[in-house]
Amino acid sequence: MGRYVIRRLLQMIPVFIGSTFLIFFMVYALGDPVAALFGDRAPDPATAAQIRRDLHLNDSLGEQYLIYMRNIFTGDFGTAFNGQAVTSLMGSAFPVTIRLTLVAVVFEVVIGIALGVVTGLRRGRPVDTGVLLLTLVVISVPTFVTGYVLQYIFGVRLRWTAPSVSPSAPVGELLLPGLVLALVSLAYVTRLTRTSIAENTRADYVRTAVAKGLPQRRVIVRHLLRNSLIPVVTFIGTDIGALMGGAIVTERIFNIHGVGFQLYQGILRNNAPTVVGFVTILVLVFLIANLLVDLLYAVLDPRIRYA
Repeated sequence: MGRYVIRRLLQMIPVFIGSTFLIFFMVYALGDPVAALFGDRAPDPATAAQIRRDLHLNDSLGEQYLIYMRNIFTGDFGTAFNGQAVTSLMGSAFPVTIRLTLVAVVFEVVIGIALGVVTGLRRGRPVDTGVLLLTLVVISVPTFVTGYVLQYIFGVRLRWTAPSVSPSAPVGELLLPGLVLALVSLAYVTRLTRTSIAENTRADYVRTAVAKGLPQRRVIVRHLLRNSLIPVVTFIGTDIGALMGGAIVTERIFNIHGVGFQLYQGILRNNAPTVVGFVTILVLVFLIANLLVDLLYAVLDPRIRYA
């Protein structure tokens, strides 16, 4: 196990370098940060030249990337165009989005797996057909439509929750945004669990467990569910980074000042240091989540061994 973890960590290095360089290239090579800083106004040539020197924009793209990588290892992700350090923006944005993502993941795990188990054990019955149709509707409807509808119903009409989230973003106010963020992924988790459960109910080890006279609950929890969760865990693990990076729509609907909000503002204003810094952290989240998912395989299935 230890050698496997070390090997995976070493494999993450070229992936991280390649991903961050691609992001850096797209942001800095395909746009002019100085022009974006001044907007429609024509900058003073001397001022523009000074900014280019400060941002190392006169250097080659490779040199700029090496300077950026050297700085981030010292904790310096650059300075946004408003003069605020990118690390300061991260310090206020990431805790909010992490709480929102955790709420969404809890909805995925609890509701998605529960519905998947129920429909998988009752394949072909009315409850199975109804849940499949419901998940298909959820997947088909865009997130911004679902978000505004649920915000209107629960926040405006029923007043069960605030229509928008306060700046402190306590967990109680993130329940509705978390549900909106999780809905599409929840539908996929339900369908994945259902398919896996339905296939494994016909497996030899399940028939053997039933023939031995084991209680139905033990057969489902200890044998059937445990082996059926591997594809589900794979999806949820890779979905964590997608939820954090894809929360732009949800955070805009509920006025949440998290990672999605900062990325939206950075893209809108072509604020290159903000966009590159935030996406760099999201790349690390993707890599770490994938590593943890691989390690969970051995927990779910004892037959899996890492050398």
